[in-house]
Amino acid sequence: MNNKKYKTGVVVGKFYPPHKGHHYLINTALKNTESLTVLVCAEKDQFISGELRARWIKEIHPDANVLLIDDDIREDKFPDDYSKAWADYTIKLLGYTPDVAFTSEEYGERWAKYMGCKHVLVDLKREAIPCSGTMIRANPLKYLDFLEAPVRAHFVKRICIVGAESTGTTTMAKALAQHYQTNWVPEYGREYSEAKMYRQDANKWQTDEFMEIAREQCRREDLFARTAHKVLICDTDAFATGIWHERYVRFRSKEVEAISKDRKYNLYLLTDIDIPFIQDGTRDGEHIREWMHNTFITRLTKENKKFEILSGNHEKRLAKAINLIDSITQN
Repeated sequence: MNNKKYKTGVVVGKFYPPHKGHHYLINTALKNTESLTVLVCAEKDQFISGELRARWIKEIHPDANVLLIDDDIREDKFPDDYSKAWADYTIKLLGYTPDVAFTSEEYGERWAKYMGCKHVLVDLKREAIPCSGTMIRANPLKYLDFLEAPVRAHFVKRICIVGAESTGTTTMAKALAQHYQTNWVPEYGREYSEAKMYRQDANKWQTDEFMEIAREQCRREDLFARTAHKVLICDTDAFATGIWHERYVRFRSKEVEAISKDRKYNLYLLTDIDIPFIQDGTRDGEHIREWMHNTFITRLTKENKKFEILSGNHEKRLAKAINLIDSITQN
């Protein structure tokens, strides 16, 4: 039996970014309407695209109809009838007059009145959910707990550790994750290669395999970022997978390297080759370390990726890494 009070409802906002206050509003509307449309207002110069914000809202509220719209009704253009202009615009976008509008703002009553529908005011004083988009934009890491998983993943700082074999990348990743009490993303390529050891083609590598490794590394990273605490520690990434492709297949792959093209990291930490090589039964050998190390420096520099080299013993490396990461997370 459907006991919802209204048939159609509307919510409008920038959701810049979406936070738990917005979700409280939308959930209240969903509980009271059979069909809810959420209008996501976007401007071209906003640092979080409207497309991304609309996608977040749709993921978090799959039962809502999400519509991305241009935020082109400006108050300076309609000083006397701003609410009416928005009411007319809303009806035009929806194609009908909604039964109810839900807002957490004082303008809501006027907007709804001009549309000719009911208005429900939700948490105007922000007592249920004490946050705002302005507050979060000013310091997103401080207010991560007000963000749902996909939005949280966007703001978490990503630190990627790369390096040649047996240079302490995994040891460093674990130590940093423990220090910051956060998630770290293991190297999927190692997991893949260890499983491959038992196949007849153990020593033969194909580009498709590296594409699979790169995509899975990205998928796991994005998943772990959703629950990370301020910073996510990545033990390698798809960019590094492209370099490993050149090592094993003997040429660079545009397909593999394209996977990392648009991925952003706040800092790369390159582990130096100034520590002893330890053979664990799966590694190529010490002879390849210098080539790998120099290739990382060349590619990181050429692609304008921010990086620092970690040298010395583990304690010295860890201290430098923490100092660098603190400078990023505390700004």
